[in-house]
Amino acid sequence: MPRRSSTKPMPDIQKISEMITGAFIGFGANKRQELIRLVFEIAKRERITPKSLLDELPLNTRTFTAVKRWLVQRRFPDLSSAGIKVSESFSAVDISLDNRMDVSCRPEISPKTIYVERKAEGSEFTSRLMNLFPKAHLEVIESYKHFVAGKTFTPQDYNRRLATFFIVREQYDFIKPCPCSNNVKSCGYHNVNLGFGCPFDCSYCFLQNYTNAPGIVFPANLSEFFSAFAGYRQNIRVGSGETTDSLAFDHITGFSPQLVDFFRRRPQSLFEFKTKSNNVARLLSAKAAPNIVAAWSVNPQSIIDREEFFTAALEERLAAASQCARAGYSTAFHFDPIVVYPGWEKDYAAVVDRVFAAVPEENIRWISLGMLRMTPEQKKMIENRFPENTILDAELLSAPDGKVRYHENVRRDVYRKMLGFLRQHTKREIMYLCMEPVEMWRDVGVRFVGSGC
Repeated sequence: MPRRSSTKPMPDIQKISEMITGAFIGFGANKRQELIRLVFEIAKRERITPKSLLDELPLNTRTFTAVKRWLVQRRFPDLSSAGIKVSESFSAVDISLDNRMDVSCRPEISPKTIYVERKAEGSEFTSRLMNLFPKAHLEVIESYKHFVAGKTFTPQDYNRRLATFFIVREQYDFIKPCPCSNNVKSCGYHNVNLGFGCPFDCSYCFLQNYTNAPGIVFPANLSEFFSAFAGYRQNIRVGSGETTDSLAFDHITGFSPQLVDFFRRRPQSLFEFKTKSNNVARLLSAKAAPNIVAAWSVNPQSIIDREEFFTAALEERLAAASQCARAGYSTAFHFDPIVVYPGWEKDYAAVVDRVFAAVPEENIRWISLGMLRMTPEQKKMIENRFPENTILDAELLSAPDGKVRYHENVRRDVYRKMLGFLRQHTKREIMYLCMEPVEMWRDVGVRFVGSGC
C-alpha cells in the first residue's frame, strides 16, 4: 500500500484576498499581497480559519506596519520570542490546484513514448530499453535540446514525466565540481551527469523546478563518460546522485555493474551511488570494492511518509545498506534535509542509532548534514504540487545566499545536537555540512578531513 501524507486543508486564497481587500481598503496592491501571504500561511499552519485569525487582530492595529508586525509575530512565534527580527517582503500566493501531484498511488515506470536522439538511435542502450518496454512508441528526434527549445511545459507535464523517456548522446558536463551557493564551504564533491529525473516525489526536491524537462533523460554513451574521466582528476569523491537517484532506475539502465567495474580499477577515487531506494540487486551482482560507496539519504519515517513519496521506507533503506556493507561496499549516509518539528531531536537520534545498528561504524565513509532549504521559485512549486504540505509551515526566512532557510541560530543548534548524536557512535571526523558557510562549520566544530582517498 502506498504511504499517504498527513495533510492539512488549504485555506481558500480567494476568500482571504476578499477579506483583506475589504478590511484594508486603503492599502495598495503590494501591501495587500504581503498580508494575504501571511494570513494564508498562518491559517494553514495553525489549522484555523482566516476569519478567526483576523478577528483576533487588535482594534487599534490598523496601519500597514502595525498589521504586518502583528501577523509576522504570529507567523514566526519562535523567532519573535527569541528577539530575532523578521524583516522581509512576502510574495504573492499563486497556487493552481490543477498542478497538484497525486500521491495516493505509486506511478508505474512504464513509458508510453521513448524519444531517441538520432546519434543514439543504434546504441546498445536504445535496444535495451526497447526490449524492456516493447509497447512504448519509439520516435527519433534530431536532439533533445531542439525538441524542448521554444516549448512551454507546466508542473502538470512534470507530474507525468514517467510516461516519457529521452535517450540522448550526452556531450557536455560529464563531470563537474558540485555547485555551491555563494559563501558556502565546499566539501570537495564532484558530480557526474548520468541522467536527469527521478521516479520519486519528495516535496522538497529541487528537480521539480526544471519543468522544461518533460520526461526522464538517460545517456546512451556511458563509455564516453569513462573516457572523459580518464582525463579528469583521479583522487576525488564523485557521485551520480545530483540530477537523478543513483539506483532507482538501475534495473532499467544496468549502469551500476559497469560503474563498479570501472572505479574498482581506480582505487584512488571514491564513487558514490546516492539513493532513497532499496534497488540494490544489480549493484550486489557486481564484485564490490571499498572505494565504491553505497549511500542513502535518511530521515525519520514520519518525514518519509509525509514528504518523500514513493521512496523506500527507512528500514528498507537500512536493510539495503546492511546488504551492501556485507558484500564489501563502503557506505555513507546523508541527513539532508533535516526538518525541524516538535520532537525532532528524539526522532533523529533514533535514526542515528538505527544507522549504526545496521552498518559497522568502520564501514561508513562519510555522513553529511544539511537542513531544509530551497529557492523562492522552489517554494512556489512545492505549494503548487503539494498544496497541503506541512514542510513549509516551518519558520523559514530568506538567507544571504538567496535560499529560503531556517535562521542561522536554529541551524547552529540543530547541527550541534546532530553531531552529538553521531559522536556517541564514532570518533572519526567523517561528518560534513552541506551548503553552509565556513563560519557554521567552525561554530559547530566540524572538521571533515576530506574524501579519505
